[in-house]
Amino acid sequence: MTNERDVITIGSIIGGCADFSGETFPVYNKYNGELLAHVHKASREVVERAVGNALHTFKTNTLSPAERSGILSKAARMLQERKEQFAASLVKEVGRTIKDCRVEIDRAVTTFTIAAEEAKRITGHCVPIAGQPGNENRLSFTIRVPVGVVCAITPFNNPINLTAHKIAPAIAAGNATVLKPAELTPISVMLLVEVLQEAGLPPGFLNVVNGFGHETGQYLLEDDRINMYTFTGSLRVGKHIKQSTGIRKVTLELGSNSPNIIHRDAGPLDEIAQLSALRGFTTANGQACTSVQRLYVHKDIHDEITAKMVQFASTLKVGNPEESDTDIGPLISGKEAARIEAWVNEAVAEGAQILCGGKRDGSFYQPTIVTNVKPDMKIMCQELFGPVINIVPYDDIDWVFEQTNRSEYGLQVGIFTNDLQLAMRAAHELEAGGVNINDVSSFRSDIMPYGGIKNSGLGKEGPRYAIEEMTDERIVNIKM
Repeated sequence: MTNERDVITIGSIIGGCADFSGETFPVYNKYNGELLAHVHKASREVVERAVGNALHTFKTNTLSPAERSGILSKAARMLQERKEQFAASLVKEVGRTIKDCRVEIDRAVTTFTIAAEEAKRITGHCVPIAGQPGNENRLSFTIRVPVGVVCAITPFNNPINLTAHKIAPAIAAGNATVLKPAELTPISVMLLVEVLQEAGLPPGFLNVVNGFGHETGQYLLEDDRINMYTFTGSLRVGKHIKQSTGIRKVTLELGSNSPNIIHRDAGPLDEIAQLSALRGFTTANGQACTSVQRLYVHKDIHDEITAKMVQFASTLKVGNPEESDTDIGPLISGKEAARIEAWVNEAVAEGAQILCGGKRDGSFYQPTIVTNVKPDMKIMCQELFGPVINIVPYDDIDWVFEQTNRSEYGLQVGIFTNDLQLAMRAAHELEAGGVNINDVSSFRSDIMPYGGIKNSGLGKEGPRYAIEEMTDERIVNIKM
């Protein structure tokens, strides 16, 4: 990156060298619209060179597990030391609040630290082949080997930690990676790449190409030298990636319309109401695939929970994300805010009722609670991706489970109950990659396996589990 009067210029990174060829596109401050960067789009030729360099690096330069672990550990320490720099960058280009961005950096440090440890623990297993007649003089075991070149395509909403969840396991596993950051938020990601370079990652193990999905992203999909794709983003793009990559490995973390259930025996209600509102409104300004969107509340406590959430929503400050007391900043664009406004207005026209919020000012959208909703409304059946929570009363838990499972998505579910039998029933019957009991759908520990079923995706993230995705199991047979 180069810097001229606070407006930086970003190019591609190939073999440790910057490439500033091609047209540029702007990146703006999501709060005040100021120009932050000129970013060079990677052409097909640049993408081909980036992939070729990564493949050459993978075939000619091997890092030991100890070396990979050391690089990732050093990167984690450097990221922690530069926490405020990264958080400030995130605030400007993403629009999330400063306190939210600091949490993301802390989580990214954890992700790198875990990946560093897992780099030293990549193992196979012994196969009891001698148990089959005729194999008495044979020994068999498996090893895990890196897949080769990994293409990582990352989203705008959590650009540091979600990038960490892709490149840290890829490095830990011994792969070379070609990274395409989201075109809306490439600045912080490029700072992260600089950290890895300074931490000692040799050139070629992490190349970066910037640009738009329909151009740069498509060039990546068409390059059959890439062995695996890991993507976080929309269902539409995820399907396109899956259809374009043949039998190559793919992990996809896609959308959700996160259901949450508050049963009548749950408590304390003050804490549950506040947590549900916080995780629907303030985390990434509601722009997280696991943000609370559908909230089913038992009729015995529905009015109390609803009143508490409406009251709490009224205390949230919407405004400048750089101010420490701001709770909700702007959405990623005015276009997205207008889409959310249109979806809510459409629901109101069909009979829904807004209890609070429901107003847009440019790219800001007020924290909004909607009731009297129907299952087929867009705000219920599609991924809303904004600070809107739909509250639905119920008296039949079987009906709630049915409503939860009727979604095309299946990422994570939250259920609050003190009934152990109901909790375990939820764990077995709710169709999702994760079931959070006595917590909301957005809970995620960076050490755990994370990923969805149905149209929420394929494969798992979390360093240990991503390493398994990014390696191939090889059987070794020895005749003695």
